[in-house]
Amino acid sequence: MARLVASSAVSTVALQAAAAPAAAAVAAVATRPGLVAGALGEAGSHDALGRLKEAMREARVAAAKPMLDRAVAALLVDDHKTGREWALKALSQDERSGYGWYLLAISLERAGDFATSIRAYESALKLLPDESEVANDLGRLAFRMGMASTAEKLFRHFVAANPDHPEGCNNLACALREQSLLDEAVDVLKPAILKSPQVAMLWNTMGTVMGEKGDFDSAHLFFAEAMRLDPALAKARYNYSNSLMALGDPEAALRECDAALALVTAEDERQMMLLARSSMLIALGRVGEGFDEYEARLHPMYGDLTRFLINRPRWAPGAELAGKHLLVVAEQGLGDEVLFANLLEDVKARLGPEGRMTIAVERRLVDLFARSFPEAKVGAHATGTLQGRPARHVPFLQDAQDVDLYAPMGSLLRGFRRSPDDFPDRERFLVADPDRVAHWREQLQAAGAGPKVGLLWKSALRRNTRQRYFSPFEAWAPVLSRPGVTFVNLQYDDCAEELAWVKRELGVEIWQPPGIDLKQDLDDVAALGCAMDLVVGFSNATFNLAAACGAPSWLISTPAAWTLLGTDRYPWYPQARVFTPKGFGAWDEMMGELAEALGAWAEER
Repeated sequence: MARLVASSAVSTVALQAAAAPAAAAVAAVATRPGLVAGALGEAGSHDALGRLKEAMREARVAAAKPMLDRAVAALLVDDHKTGREWALKALSQDERSGYGWYLLAISLERAGDFATSIRAYESALKLLPDESEVANDLGRLAFRMGMASTAEKLFRHFVAANPDHPEGCNNLACALREQSLLDEAVDVLKPAILKSPQVAMLWNTMGTVMGEKGDFDSAHLFFAEAMRLDPALAKARYNYSNSLMALGDPEAALRECDAALALVTAEDERQMMLLARSSMLIALGRVGEGFDEYEARLHPMYGDLTRFLINRPRWAPGAELAGKHLLVVAEQGLGDEVLFANLLEDVKARLGPEGRMTIAVERRLVDLFARSFPEAKVGAHATGTLQGRPARHVPFLQDAQDVDLYAPMGSLLRGFRRSPDDFPDRERFLVADPDRVAHWREQLQAAGAGPKVGLLWKSALRRNTRQRYFSPFEAWAPVLSRPGVTFVNLQYDDCAEELAWVKRELGVEIWQPPGIDLKQDLDDVAALGCAMDLVVGFSNATFNLAAACGAPSWLISTPAAWTLLGTDRYPWYPQARVFTPKGFGAWDEMMGELAEALGAWAEER
């Protein structure tokens, strides 16, 4: 087999992304699909292969040309295996054949071997620097692998050679959007739309950028225009359905998502849409159906699949659990690891006195879960990458063969939470350290007069796709201006700017708890939350920890949030009171209501 040409700086990045366990891989496990505008074009499309044949005819590739032609012919009929074989034969004749490397890269990408394919593309680009289409193909693959910054550089190379090409502009805008460079993405898309107003994908991509900005009214209009231009564009209709969901209309969202599913043919897109559909079903109160479709996140063709490297049978609804040893592996984001633990007491009961449970959670949650489930064995899961995708395993488990069944924690929802009525009215399902709760109650006496209210106002995930569901901090002014309470900062990332703003503009001091890392010391964070008279905020990891441990909690939600399960309450945490704006981004009225409620609550203390 031909040896790969020496790696460039880009391929070094690619190899690191494909091989190294990374914090980014751990964070990427959260699975709720959003708006999509994939890179346009396809590796080795018929048009591209036709242009490639013409280019080879004009170039000096005599020794390898018959083999290159046969590789092209195979790829034209979607036979990537034969295409790979002939490309390798051509490279055995001429290892510096850029066209050979290019055809090998296309074959490998179609076979799903992204890590090797990206190196072959780079070899082709090094040998064919004037073939901008190679840069576009390599950019699309880098984009597909989550390497947005690398993809941006490659797409810029293509756009520089093809400034009026709508595909290049669309792809560059997608890469910019993935890096939250939203204004730059708009600057790329505006002239492209003016030059090529008939290209539906440009309108669709602009809609996704508007959605990332939190402007779903505008996004809705762009998606509608993309659908008008190309009624068969499944991505646009799917995005249209997601914009309806964000605007608080899950019934219409489900209808449009079903219409998009009827159009889509690619299995990865189908699974992405089914996962979004699961949220719509749950938001409509069709909880069992929704959690059934939530399994799309585990389908081999789902684009953001996390593999579970556990060589034991996977649990399925109806499987007998009594007397079995069940391994439960937490998944998704940190908040979901806590949220889904709502069902573990029921799982334990189903296992019975002869059964055993092993629980794998994020490292920072081990002590809390071990205290909460003393009969279970609790340890930390680990996540690396396998062939460019997250892969989770359980390194503390010495003898996997001792396990009868394993289950990703979210999958157990199918068997134990089929309706809102299946959520028990428990005071708590996690147990904070009582000594640390007492410690924090003593510390809080020095914080100020009146009841102590812990505040949470943002997510640590900075991408707009998450932040758009959180209000601007300034919207909290009516709440923070309420007298008679002492506010305590529970926010776990840098918030010095917000604390300074409150003191400067409102004259309010938010107390900073001493001697605790609010991001890392999660067992102590749970105790701090339980020491509060009230915890108020959005559903981030700290809110979930406090509420799961039984702290009085007020949750700020969003219209049609799936976690409400189609109710006006929060079944996961029965003690939680829910505040929801009347429309997406309509924070001012809701914050006024929250401020009034807080004032009334404080007067009763």
